Amino acid sequence: MSPLDDTPSAARAASGNGIRSDLKLIAEMVEPGSRVLDVGCGDGALLAFLSRRKGVDGRGIELSMDGVHQCVAQGLSVIQGDAEADLKDYPPGAFDYVILSQTLQAMREPRTVLETMTRIGRRAIVSVPNFGYWRIRAQLLLTGRMPVTEKLGYQWWETPNIHFCTIKDFVVLAEEMGIRIERCMIVNRTGRVTGHAHSGLANLLGEQGVFLLRRD
Repeated sequence: MSPLDDTPSAARAASGNGIRSDLKLIAEMVEPGSRVLDVGCGDGALLAFLSRRKGVDGRGIELSMDGVHQCVAQGLSVIQGDAEADLKDYPPGAFDYVILSQTLQAMREPRTVLETMTRIGRRAIVSVPNFGYWRIRAQLLLTGRMPVTEKLGYQWWETPNIHFCTIKDFVVLAEEMGIRIERCMIVNRTGRVTGHAHSGLANLLGEQGVFLLRRD
């Protein structure tokens, strides 16, 4: 399960689509009939949506056994495993898309995870919460305490998120690694797509970023 995804499935259903709004944006980036690996697939909401709407050949890997059981109950092909340990076992180009939603900041070695995703997938899709979002900046400035928001809903002492980053940080890392950002959607608090990843306003106003990546 994503470290930011701690609400019941029914509550997370996006209007009329059965998935969160950010997962719908990810789904829009996936071509029909593709081979897809969803890393940290949680209860399988995205995989089920992609299978139903786009006919993908979907696979998942999930750390939580409860999540695996929920996926298998839906007829999804999901295994229990630690992505940081197990992704390296997949051969290069095994998938058309490797997806990691709102989980990169919880990885011990996020750079290594990105390297592996862009090796085993022709493309990678990554969504990250933006620690440079203006509400987070304001909370830290005005209260002097680590911010707690809807997307970062944990106290500092219990959070699974260990590598906070901003949209700008992610863009710089991708450039340093020679990873091309083919498409990016900056999402504000209402779920509306706004701005461009290289814009300073995106780093200020975007609550999260959704990136389509490809190794140069």
